[in-house]
Amino acid sequence: MALASTTLAAAIGAADGFLTVAAATSLAPGRLLVIDQELMRVAGGYVTASTTVPVVRGQGGTAAVAHVITATIVHGLASDFPVPGFGATIMYSGTPVWERVSYTGATNTMVLPKAGVNLHVILNGTTADTLTIPVPTADMTGCRLLISSNGVAQHVLTFTGGLSGAGSNYDAITINATAPASFEFVAVNALWQAICGPAISGTTTAIAGAIA
Repeated sequence: MALASTTLAAAIGAADGFLTVAAATSLAPGRLLVIDQELMRVAGGYVTASTTVPVVRGQGGTAAVAHVITATIVHGLASDFPVPGFGATIMYSGTPVWERVSYTGATNTMVLPKAGVNLHVILNGTTADTLTIPVPTADMTGCRLLISSNGVAQHVLTFTGGLSGAGSNYDAITINATAPASFEFVAVNALWQAICGPAISGTTTAIAGAIA
């Protein structure tokens, strides 16, 4: 088998025992699902091809929490995942720890991760979100921040104090509304810095972001 992905077609609460998914391809009883930091298992009563999925919540020591509509779902057999307890925060010596969180809606403020933890933020759906990103704390130096859109929308990433502390003339990244894109940053001395690489040749209009 292999990992597959879909999205939530309706929001769920922390106590809900069913998911409504956008696509049921590959889903089967016993299959594991990861939404943000929560690991779930498809319950035995699942009816093949149904988009209404009974689940056992909070598997592998993860917490059952609410999830928003259009949140990304990654699912597969236990053997498909790269490490045991995928979706949980697990510390391995020499292995970076990543947490995942998703936001939906017009305006949100990101919650900073703990020091020593990298964060993957997913902006859900096709409604543009203005995401405010607080200044990192000094003990977060070296922490990575990866921000991805899972739908086409002109999201705006607003960095309090500006990228590299440069102020209001260098504090907002507007994501091109042509295709989903990802941007990565690193915390250094209580500042977020953009991670820059060599220029990419060819047509880049679908993945460009403008900083202003």
